[in-house]
Amino acid sequence: MTPVTGLTAADLAEASALQAQAQPLVGEPAPAFSLLDQHGRTVTLESFRGTGLLLVFIPFAFTDTCTNELVDLQGAEDLLNSDDIKVVVVSCDSIYTLKAWADAHAYDGGILADFWPHGEAARAYGVFNADKGLANRGSFLIDGDGIVRWAIVSAMGQARDLDEYRAALPLAISCPSKT
Repeated sequence: MTPVTGLTAADLAEASALQAQAQPLVGEPAPAFSLLDQHGRTVTLESFRGTGLLLVFIPFAFTDTCTNELVDLQGAEDLLNSDDIKVVVVSCDSIYTLKAWADAHAYDGGILADFWPHGEAARAYGVFNADKGLANRGSFLIDGDGIVRWAIVSAMGQARDLDEYRAALPLAISCPSKT
């Protein structure tokens, strides 16, 4: 994780605990999901079979850190325009909130609503914060065979570094289904 200033010891301890919780998924089949995107279309993990997937959990769309992360991600054409990897964002917001956010920011990437059952996908990936009712900032790189190859969880309020995604991409692209 990229060092960040302004975090308390409790924030750092929470991020460390969350990171440890996400690591057992690495090397294991990714938990299946079936969620609605901001347009009301059903998107499943299985729909990405054969292609790498960067699954990015955010707490809520209309927050400064989430907005900045998604705007940066949208600007990362090397990540979004690859035939080898697809990027999908997941939030516990409703599809209506996600649609409003995407429209307001001209975001054309996929944003999935983990709204009901509330946080079910985030729970399956170990990043749901039940006390706050939101997904912690967790990202999972899943290969074309549906295996989690890399995971990172950041402290509340800490944006993830796009270069960490870029460095991890070969882990998903070199999966057995691609060779």
